[in-house]
Amino acid sequence: MKQPNLQRATFGGGCFWCVEAVFQRIEGVTNVVSGYSGGNVRNPSYREVCAGRTGHAEVVQITFDPQVVSFQTLVEVFLTTHDPTTLNRQGADRGTQYRSIILYHNAEQKKTADQVIANMADYFDDPIVTEVTYLDVFYPAEDKHQNYYNDNAWQPYCSVVITPKLRKLREKHADKLKVAA
Repeated sequence: MKQPNLQRATFGGGCFWCVEAVFQRIEGVTNVVSGYSGGNVRNPSYREVCAGRTGHAEVVQITFDPQVVSFQTLVEVFLTTHDPTTLNRQGADRGTQYRSIILYHNAEQKKTADQVIANMADYFDDPIVTEVTYLDVFYPAEDKHQNYYNDNAWQPYCSVVITPKLRKLREKHADKLKVAA
């Protein structure tokens, strides 16, 4: 049996626990790793990134099967499950580490991301401020940050912040889900 031709995508839209939980539920996504990218410190820790001293954003790196879900669809899901119009914040999370960012892996992803952002501009009341930049390096976050929502759904942050995002995902993208979010 032929193995699928898997690709990677990297997104940051606030706390990586939220973004991870969203993409884990998308059909065609085979793996999601929380981590850091876009900054200037090698092998940063969660504490350093949260302090805003590294330039990195909290991001997730997604492995996906483009025969099942397109990069375009992933960008659309990303833009509609966080607020891409707020600069350096999502909800109560503030700082450049929580910025909205698409880290493209190749020229085709950049072109698609720019196109989707332009096409979705009228969907939002304010301008989209999502940064689109080349992925230089990705640093996986510490183990305790992986699969966070699935392992800690009972935590107050999860029930107050992430569960509503998953409800929004279900409302806007039910046809793209592996199972009910």
